[in-house]
Amino acid sequence: MVNALPLPSPEMRALMLDLNNVHAEQTSLLDVSRLDRMLEAAFLVETVGALDAFLIAFDQDAEYDSPNFLWLRARHPRFVYVDRVVTAPAARGRGHAGRLYEALFGRARAAGHDQVLCEVNQHPPNPVSDAFHARMGFAGIGQAVLPGGKTVRYLGRAL
Repeated sequence: MVNALPLPSPEMRALMLDLNNVHAEQTSLLDVSRLDRMLEAAFLVETVGALDAFLIAFDQDAEYDSPNFLWLRARHPRFVYVDRVVTAPAARGRGHAGRLYEALFGRARAAGHDQVLCEVNQHPPNPVSDAFHARMGFAGIGQAVLPGGKTVRYLGRAL
């Protein structure tokens, strides 16, 4: 599938890469090439401000090789998957992540999707993400141990 969305500017992509890599333990380390491939395959890419926060999501048809995405695609025929949502430390507590998710829910519904899926680290733990996803109505649908020993819990939310 070719992304019909405009890609963020080169300057915005550089900021996204930097913000992502500061939070690589929670997201995963990216390089420019990997980020560009992700943005090209994404169902939705949303940013807030000069880069207070961003979200990247894929649908089930994306050409994407993340172990988490592949785990979900093997078990769910149709979905939107939140690969990452990252908020800059100085912008936390302003509701950016919630607004990004609400925009995603609306776009997913408009495209005929009935569920949004994601994963949250269990080891290393990410209690902030756990609490956020619980507030957003997500519930557990599975778990896995990834290469390198990271343990994740998969979550889903009906639309």
